[in-house]
Amino acid sequence: MRLSKLAIALAPVLFVLLWSTGFIGARYGLPYIEPLTFLTVRMVCVAVILAAIALIARVAWPSRAEAAHSLVSGLMVHGLYLGGVFIAISQGVPAGISALITGLQPILTSTIANRFMGEAVSRIQWFGLALGLGGVALVLHDRALVEAGTWTGWVANFVALFGITLGTLYQKRFCGKIDWRIGNLVQYTGAGVLFAIGSFAVETRIVHWNGELVFAIAWLVLVLSISAVGLMYWLIRRSAASGFASLFYLVPVVTALMAYILFGEKLDALSIAGMVICAAGVVIVNRGGRMTPAVASAAASVSRD
Repeated sequence: MRLSKLAIALAPVLFVLLWSTGFIGARYGLPYIEPLTFLTVRMVCVAVILAAIALIARVAWPSRAEAAHSLVSGLMVHGLYLGGVFIAISQGVPAGISALITGLQPILTSTIANRFMGEAVSRIQWFGLALGLGGVALVLHDRALVEAGTWTGWVANFVALFGITLGTLYQKRFCGKIDWRIGNLVQYTGAGVLFAIGSFAVETRIVHWNGELVFAIAWLVLVLSISAVGLMYWLIRRSAASGFASLFYLVPVVTALMAYILFGEKLDALSIAGMVICAAGVVIVNRGGRMTPAVASAAASVSRD
C-alpha cells in the first residue's frame, strides 16, 4: 500500500523529467542527422514496437473512419508539432525556448478553443493569454538569443504550437473511442510517411552514425514515445484533467535547466522572468476561468513529444 502511494506521488515528477528530455534528445541527436530523417527513423522504430504490443495484447483494430480520424490527428500532433520542434532546434532555436513556445498550448486550448466549443472566454482568461504572450516577448528580448535561430526555425516552432493545439482538440473530439496503442500506431505510421516524404524532398538523408545519435534515438523511442506516453495515460486516468495539464507548466523550466547543464544554453534574468510570467499566464487561463470537461480534457491531451 505504501509503495503504491509512493508511486502515485512520484509519478508526476518522473513524467515532467521524462517529458522535458524530449527537447534535449532532439538537441542531442540533431548535429548528426537532419530533422526529418531523424523523425522518420524514430517513427519507424516506434511503429514497429507498438505493432508488436498491439498484436500481443490482441487489441481490436479500428474502423476505417476511426483510423482516418487518428491519421488526421497524427499529422497535426506528430507531423506539425514534432516536425516543427525538430526543425526549429536544428535551425538554432534553443531547446529551452522551443519548449517554452510550445508550452503555450494550454493557453490556446483553453481560450481560443472555447470559442469553437460554444463558450464565452472570460476576461481573466484573455488576461492570461496576454500575460503568456508578454512573457514570450520578454524571453525573446535578447537579440543574440533571437539571432541564434533562423527565421525558418522560429516559424517552425510556432507552427508546432498550433499543430499540437489543433491536433489535441481534434483527437479529443474524434479519437476518444480508439485504443491508445492502435491510435498511436496509426498516428506514428502516418507521421512517419509524411516525414519520409519530406526527407526525400528537402534533405540529403546523410546520417553520421555514432554512439550519441544511437542513444538519442533509443531514448526518444523507448523512454519518450513508449514509456512516457504510457505514463501519461496512467496519470490521466488517475487525476483530474486540469491537474494533469498543470504538469506541463514545469516542462519549459526543467528543459531550460537541462539545456543549460548539458549544452550551456543560457538565459539572462529578464528571460527567466519571462518564463515565469508565461507559466503564470498558463495557470491563470486554466484555473481562472470555468472550463467544461471537454475543454479541460483537451488541455490535458498534450501531444507525445
